[in-house]
Amino acid sequence: MKIKPNDFRVRPGQKVRLKEWPTTIKPLCKSKTGYRKHLAKHVDELSALQRLHYAYNRYAVLLIFQGMDAAGKDGAIRHVMSGVNPQGCQVFSFKQPSAEELDHDFLWRTTRRLPERGRIGIFNRSYYEEVLVVRVHPEILRGQGLPDELVDEKTIWTERYRSIVDFEKHLHRNGTRIIKIFLHLSKGEQKKRLIARIDDPDKNWKFSIADVEERKLWDQYVTSFEDCLRETSTGDAPWHVVPADDKHDARLIISGIILDTMKQLKMSYPEADEARRDELQSIRKLL
Repeated sequence: MKIKPNDFRVRPGQKVRLKEWPTTIKPLCKSKTGYRKHLAKHVDELSALQRLHYAYNRYAVLLIFQGMDAAGKDGAIRHVMSGVNPQGCQVFSFKQPSAEELDHDFLWRTTRRLPERGRIGIFNRSYYEEVLVVRVHPEILRGQGLPDELVDEKTIWTERYRSIVDFEKHLHRNGTRIIKIFLHLSKGEQKKRLIARIDDPDKNWKFSIADVEERKLWDQYVTSFEDCLRETSTGDAPWHVVPADDKHDARLIISGIILDTMKQLKMSYPEADEARRDELQSIRKLL
């Protein structure tokens, strides 16, 4: 099984029509046993790279997950990052902004949660909500306290795309590598998963009537995602459109994309100089 990240990457400036991107592919594994074996291999490799990344302490890695409701963001994060030492990894979920967050620019609340060098940061939803859900619900924009002259829906989305691209370029120039995952779910599969949240008592807590209301806006969300993917996928911070109808395939693809990115980093374990080696040998004699 070979994951080719380029097969899922949005090229800079590429026009995106999501109906032309698959939500399912030929299964990567023939059985659940094969899936578990390959995912475990990816998790082990990722764990080893994370230890090296932590020790090298020169880069930061930021993973961004976006997608429709029930696309599988939580499950992907949980399964793919299961072997990573929590000391070197942090997950943040961004929901409705607080009053304090609304008193700052739209990038402020996520900027505060950026990973340090040597760490992996995971954003479950992100600043991209400001050009997705806020675009679909313009009443949110009007409630953000911006000056009236700045709230022009003919220009504000283009301006926010530019702010995001400039922000990500700044992060890249300063050693943060950004991996952006869009979990591409079909409307039919979303319906199945929402119904499962109703039928399975253990999943009832996941269901909200708001999910039904948001589903009615499916086409508006598709348009917002298409524009966002086109305008903010760059060479340094590309978007990856991952087929999400099959959770197993999605997790293998995501882990493959992360591994591919981290393997490209020129990392090595710090080498002790002669003075440090002499010191260690002196300590060794005391043990």
